[in-house]
Amino acid sequence: MLKHVFKLGAIAVTLMACNEQDSFNDSSADVTKVAVMQLSSEMTKVRDYVPQYPVIAHRGSTFWTPEETESAYRWARNIGADYLEADLQISKDGVILALHDDNLKRTTNYENVFGETFPESMRREYYQTFTMMTASEIETQIAADKAGFIPGAANSYMYWELMKLDAGKWFNDANPEQARSGFVAQHQYISTLEDLIRIGEGKKLKRKPDNSRDIVMVKGKKQATYTFLYEVDDKDSGNRPGVYIEFKEPWLNPALTPPVLGKELSRLGWNIIDKPAATNAQWYKDKKVNIGNTNGKVILQTFSLSSLKQAKDAFQGKIPMCFLLWKGNGATDLIDDSPQGYASFINLGIENLAHFMGPAIAGAPNNYPEMLRPWQATLIRKSNMRIHAYSFDTMDQMKKYFGDYNYGNTIPGQAPPPYVDGMFTNRSEMTLDYYISKGVRPSGAPENVKMAPAILDELGY
Repeated sequence: MLKHVFKLGAIAVTLMACNEQDSFNDSSADVTKVAVMQLSSEMTKVRDYVPQYPVIAHRGSTFWTPEETESAYRWARNIGADYLEADLQISKDGVILALHDDNLKRTTNYENVFGETFPESMRREYYQTFTMMTASEIETQIAADKAGFIPGAANSYMYWELMKLDAGKWFNDANPEQARSGFVAQHQYISTLEDLIRIGEGKKLKRKPDNSRDIVMVKGKKQATYTFLYEVDDKDSGNRPGVYIEFKEPWLNPALTPPVLGKELSRLGWNIIDKPAATNAQWYKDKKVNIGNTNGKVILQTFSLSSLKQAKDAFQGKIPMCFLLWKGNGATDLIDDSPQGYASFINLGIENLAHFMGPAIAGAPNNYPEMLRPWQATLIRKSNMRIHAYSFDTMDQMKKYFGDYNYGNTIPGQAPPPYVDGMFTNRSEMTLDYYISKGVRPSGAPENVKMAPAILDELGY
């Protein structure tokens, strides 16, 4: 009896998988009569700053490490990811952060350090120590800070205050199978954009004897000026990845505009508009990632049409840009995912000088809405944009969107697979192995991938 149950269960699973694939390979959507704009030759040139099948380390890794921390980005660099991906926020005193959530609760010990109350004594100490304000000016400023304070919002705190938070312990608590003592012993801070870039350059945070972060803070008129200190990472793999950085909605971080980001990239030597790389710089060199030394070193991304328009004005399409897609009811979400509705968002991307489209993919563990069916990929292919989809966690997803499950078959009127170029992945080691197995990694790219836990061991976590 039990054997029959197993047989029926296996049949049910097989039928379910077939039905899912049939739904994915929907041939009923007529895209042949839907018009999309096309990238200009100048935009295509910028698109091609980026290799065709990049491995994009989503938040460094959400699977192996505390996301968007030093440990995540050192691991992603050493495993051989092409890009270190980050979401941008900004502190109250203007430090650009690599932080996904607009609230600190999920990925730090915020509730134990700050709770829901305004950090008045800490703020007063900051103003007294690091600014030139008088006592009365400080009290006036504190009153204004209180009035605009939002508990848990990163932009309500000075970076000096955010340094008090532990961004590593939560990961051990939430992921006991991936927990490592080093994620706590080596205090994991909320990262800055500069941290992201310096780690990509082969450095790590400079630390004091007590293992705390070493920085220099200089008094300013109303806020401190930070100098973040780094040292050569003795465990550096030699890979030099690029960075893939996301703008949020302008209302969320009004102080973080594209011109502000452009100025910071220039300060860090990573703005290709004013400091282009050599035209003959290669993506890969001596079997190492070298994208961070090419004109493809920075890719911008956003879900926000407002931010996309601001980036168009600031960068004029001269830095690679990805327009991310999400199906929902938000102000700039894709509500109508018919061929006409989908094409309208591709056209918005091209009108606002994006070079890539970034649709969500379906499947566990995130179970995002399906936004990359073959007919949808066909529309993007017609525009000559490339497809950087998010986010990959399983080999099944990689095989599905690369077209392995089509078994060489094509759908009439639709583009053949692969349906994806770059993968935002939480499992960079898996995606690298997959691309290597498919033979699509560019010439000169690393040909072997170390075991993910071994990299963490080498890094001392």
